[in-house]
Amino acid sequence: MRIFCLALLLLVATSAVASIGVYEFETPEQEVRFKRLSEELRCLVCQNQSLADSNAELALDLRRQVHTMILAGKSNADIVEFMTERYGDFVLYRPPLRAATVLLWVGPFVLLLLGVVVLGRLVRQRASGTGNDDAQLDVAEQKRLEQILRRRGE
Repeated sequence: MRIFCLALLLLVATSAVASIGVYEFETPEQEVRFKRLSEELRCLVCQNQSLADSNAELALDLRRQVHTMILAGKSNADIVEFMTERYGDFVLYRPPLRAATVLLWVGPFVLLLLGVVVLGRLVRQRASGTGNDDAQLDVAEQKRLEQILRRRGE
C-alpha cells in the first residue's frame, strides 16, 4: 500500500512540474521580461488568472509564444501588440482607456456613487419617518381590526 501511495504521489508531482514548464533564456533580462509579461497577460480560459498562474492548455501555448518572441528579439510592446491584435484588449489585465473600455474604468466608480446615493436616501427616509410603511388605518379598517381582535379574545 505504501508503494502504491508513493507511486501515486510521484505521478502527481511529475505531472504538476510538466504543466508548469521550464523555459531557458539567453540572459537574465529576458527571463525577467518573460515573468513580467506572463503576469501582465490574462489567461483567456481562466479569465481571472494571469498566464503565469494558469495551467490551461491555451495559457501554456501563449507562454510558449511569449518565450519564442522574446528569444526572437521582439520588444515587450511588440509582444503585447501581437497578443491584443490576436485576442483583443481582454488579454490585458490593464486595458487601455478607449471608448470601448471606458465602462471598465468608470463603471465601478459609478456603481459606488449610485450605492452611496441610495444608501443616503434610505438613511434620510428612516430618520425623517417618511419611509414608514405603517400607514394610518381608515375608520372602516380600524373597525374591522377591532372585530377580529374581539373574536380572537373570546
